[in-house]
Amino acid sequence: MSRHQSGITLVIVLVWLMAVSLLALSALQISLQDQKAARSYRDREAAFQAAEAGLRDAELDIEGSPEPHLSRSTLFAGNSKAGFPDEVGDDCQRGVSNLYQGLCRQSVDADAPSWLQVVQHGQDGARHDRDVAVPYGRFTGRSMQTGVGALPAKLPRYLIELMPYRQAGYSAEHPEYFYRVTAIGFGAEAASEVVLQTFYRKGSLP
Repeated sequence: MSRHQSGITLVIVLVWLMAVSLLALSALQISLQDQKAARSYRDREAAFQAAEAGLRDAELDIEGSPEPHLSRSTLFAGNSKAGFPDEVGDDCQRGVSNLYQGLCRQSVDADAPSWLQVVQHGQDGARHDRDVAVPYGRFTGRSMQTGVGALPAKLPRYLIELMPYRQAGYSAEHPEYFYRVTAIGFGAEAASEVVLQTFYRKGSLP
């Protein structure tokens, strides 16, 4: 084999090795992207389920906790406004030791509803809703494991807003209410968040 032919063979081998390397690199990148997508999907599902658990915990809070010493269901009895801020547009009730934590009135500013307090971050990027939103289990005694493996990084939290129920025959003298419940759940990564909202009306006692 001539020197010229040997040189061409070497070039072909080098090109072939480069092509194989590029294919291997592409396969690795696709695999990493698939893993990242699977992890993101898993985190979103965990956050979604945690947010659903937060909604159910809020409903139990309204209807009556199985733990009498924690229950505050009397605040939601009938058409009671007890525990909610006096004026529409007031801030939500705050305080980690406050019996009325997480109770809000409907905001007068439609562009800034009270429930945004549970999903917004401060200018420094930190979350400042810990004294506003109710952590899972606080008024119900329920527990949820967090911070291990694929489990949520932290407990879901929720707010309950008092809303006027203006059905047919509404009377300002005898107002009725329902509740807008907003819950936020977290995935295994705390940055993975899902916010769910439901409307809940407590049945009138006979």
